[in-house]
Formats: sequence, C-alpha cells, structure tokens
Amino acid sequence: MRGNVLEKISDDISKELGVPFKASFSSRGSGGGSGASVGTITDSAGSGHKFFCKSGDAADFDMLRAEYLGLKEMYETRTIRVPRPICTGLVGNQSYAVFEYLAMGVSRGAESAREMGRGLAKMHLCHSKTGKFGFHIDNTIGATPQPNGWMDSWPEFWDERRLGHMLRLCEQQGAKYPQAKELREKVKAVLSEADVKPSLVHGDLWTGNAGYTADGEGCIFDPATYYGHSEVDLAMSELFGSLPGGFYAGYHEVIPQQPGHEQRKVIYNMYHMLNHYVLFGGGYWGSAVTMMNKVMNMA
Repeated sequence: MRGNVLEKISDDISKELGVPFKASFSSRGSGGGSGASVGTITDSAGSGHKFFCKSGDAADFDMLRAEYLGLKEMYETRTIRVPRPICTGLVGNQSYAVFEYLAMGVSRGAESAREMGRGLAKMHLCHSKTGKFGFHIDNTIGATPQPNGWMDSWPEFWDERRLGHMLRLCEQQGAKYPQAKELREKVKAVLSEADVKPSLVHGDLWTGNAGYTADGEGCIFDPATYYGHSEVDLAMSELFGSLPGGFYAGYHEVIPQQPGHEQRKVIYNMYHMLNHYVLFGGGYWGSAVTMMNKVMNMA
C-alpha cells in the first residue's frame, strides 16, 4: 500500500480515535469473496491499536464504500456485534475501507449461540424509516452487483431487484430457465401471502460470515446490507451447513417463526444459488434449477 494512502488512512484513524496514529499495513492476500485485498493496519508508533483493512483499485471504491455504509447501519443499531466501521476513502487509484479488528475465538457454549440469535432478531426489529424496501446505496453479493433501489412492495422488490436481476445475469452467461416468467409470478404470489416489514438484514449470512470473538461473543461480518424480509438471513444461514441450534432458539424467542417460512426459505436461497452460478459456474446451475422446479410445484 502506497505511502500517500497510508498517510490518508493515518489521518482518518487519528480523527476517529482522537489521538495520533501512524498507519502500517500488513497484507493477508485477498478475501471476503469480493476480490479486494485484505490485511491489518497497526500503529507504527506503538499504541497497540489494530484494524482490519480491505483495499482495491478505484473501480472497487463503490463496493468498499457500500460495505462500510452497510456495517455502519448495522453497528448503529447496537444489537448484534459487528466490526465497527472506521473509515473509507479513495486516494488516486487506490480505495480502502477500515474496520475494527475482531480477534476471533470460539463459543462459550449454547448461551453464546442463543445470545447471537437474540442479537440478530433485535437488529431485524430495526425497520426502514420510510417503510420501503431497499437501501440508499447499491452493493454487492460476493463480487456480483446487487441493486437496492427503494420499492414499496416486498414481492415486487424481490422480483425485480433480486430474482429477476439474477436470472438476467445467468442468461448473459448462457443459462436460461424456460419457465422464468411463470417462476417470477409464482414467487410473487408466494411472497404476497406473508406480512413483511422492511427489516435491516445482513444479506449474505452464510455460516462463514458469522463467528465468535475471542471472548465468546457472537458476531457477523462481510454483509450485503439492505432493508428486506428478516427471513432472508435465517434462510441463508441454513444454505451451506447451519448455525448452532441455540442460535435459532434464541432468535425465535424474539421473533416467532411464521407460517410458510419453509417455502420462503427455498425462494430466498434460490437467489444465492443463482448467484453462485454467476460467480463460479459449474454445477450450481443444476442446483438452482432443482430449487426453481421446487418453487414451481409449490401448492
């Protein structure tokens, strides 16, 4: 990382901390599914402060800024633990976003998982001020662009900003579902049966984006934040493995499980399976087709 970028990061962190800070960067390669470089920022003056940093070129600035703003929205709820966002910026052709460094550990036991579930549910009780679905900035789901323009209707939002968007990306890569139009109508019909409030959601909550800090506190990170149906986070947490049973028990202490959630889980996870095809190709299309067929056969 170039010296002028570190100087700007030093100034940003100094303003945030209220004390002098001289940034030194240590790279850990790429990570987070976005292609950005990741590493740690420490104070070469020896204060002991340490931060997590993502960086990229100028083309990555919007993605990094969106992650920063998403985590800021989540952090300010003071519900579930997320990395505190510190700063983001663009210097020349290099972009960056700096976050609190969370030393990771293991669960203290069932109560840690239960408390993490309660924390997520409390975040989901934070609703958009306008009553609309979306977010004030587009972001990414992995490295795939994710549009978040505000809409009044949840079924319409999911159809246009999520399912329809992803089906169009798949078609650009040569994969077309022959009943796409009927599928989209079916999904809207199923989603219209639920009473959905625009909850603040993580948006990409697979098991790899959740963990425990060194003191055993549950935390989530690497979001694709927006205001949508709270069930999207629960659904994805069961797509590739699942979180501990205590997590779901704690969650439903705060937000009870709603009728029809199993059908909606297939719909919400179908979006992520389609995205995996867009990102990685291969057998993910077959898995997505299986899910789409299942939706088409829903009563």
